[in-house]
Amino acid sequence: MSFQVYLDNIQTKTGKSPTDFNNLAEKKGFTEKGKIKTGVKASQITDWLKEEFSLGHGHAMAIYALLKGKKE
Repeated sequence: MSFQVYLDNIQTKTGKSPTDFNNLAEKKGFTEKGKIKTGVKASQITDWLKEEFSLGHGHAMAIYALLKGKKE
């Protein structure tokens, strides 16, 4: 499954776009100016996504990759 398909499936499930997740991560204090803050662990972000949006591990990791700057 391609990265874009993961993102499309996440948007279908949650109603949130990649931009929405970037904004939400900043509001939660995980990112600043589009970059993951020093000291923030992947598990903190994936745990949040699993709990708040009921994402599975693979989909949560796709959002983590997005927040790290992956584009495709």
